Amino acid sequence: MDADSAQPGTALRPQSLMLTFLGNYVLGRNVCVYSGSVIDVFARNGVGEPATRSTLARMVNRGLLSRQREGRKMYFGLTARSTAILRDGEERIWKAGPVNRDWDGTWTLLGFSLPESWQRQRHDLRSQLTWAGFGPLWGGVWIAPGRAEVAEIVAGLGLEAHVKVFRSTAEPGTDIGRMIEETWDLPALAARYADFLTRWRPFAEAKQQPDVSDPLSTKLLLFTEWLQIVRADPRLPAAHLPEQWPAAAAEDLFRAANELVDEPARRMAEQMLDTVPDVTAPEVQAALDVHSSS
Repeated sequence: MDADSAQPGTALRPQSLMLTFLGNYVLGRNVCVYSGSVIDVFARNGVGEPATRSTLARMVNRGLLSRQREGRKMYFGLTARSTAILRDGEERIWKAGPVNRDWDGTWTLLGFSLPESWQRQRHDLRSQLTWAGFGPLWGGVWIAPGRAEVAEIVAGLGLEAHVKVFRSTAEPGTDIGRMIEETWDLPALAARYADFLTRWRPFAEAKQQPDVSDPLSTKLLLFTEWLQIVRADPRLPAAHLPEQWPAAAAEDLFRAANELVDEPARRMAEQMLDTVPDVTAPEVQAALDVHSSS
């Protein structure tokens, strides 16, 4: 499988693959990885060297990667910003999950009013609200299940004076299921889960250990596809979703597929990746200070 065939009709972006790669093999290790290693890994996913180098450079420019030179080699490490994004992905995959069975009836309501000329600010706010699980209830009022944290989003966009946030519960008699159907595109989300199930079920439900010639490539595709779906899912209350909602089955399938490929992919990564200590990491800096003073 390669990046161009990762989803029906859709190619996985190199940056999405890069974040998956970093989250699995760099996050929490206090290391930087050699650009040549990244190029070799991405070539196995159908991403050419120019695209990989361009992605690395673009992520450096956006504050998502740091650079560290060792001799003639260039190594790339995480920044505080990329670490936060990767930790969020880790939380969504392994802790929160896509199935919201413990909803307490609370909703977060957010209202905003922006000048007509602020088209870019409006676009950025809507994009980040969607990322945070909100849907447009009506006009400038958006809603998300649970206690969604939006203070950082609003502050980051400099819109504190234009946004109001409330916690609320629905009055008895409110048709929550209908409200959900009108606010979020459930058929599109269900279709993504269905595509994932169709694509990965033969691999995960093999009667014996599947013959995976490139477990690292498979692992990156599996995680990238799953994370894109989970990030697009607002975690709506399970009790108010249509019957046979496919999220739980897809999550079980993801975990089964990961169980098959995780260890061989990790062994392969250990063989392929050239890493050095990340000198910007506090733990590494402390060790270097001890060494230099001894």
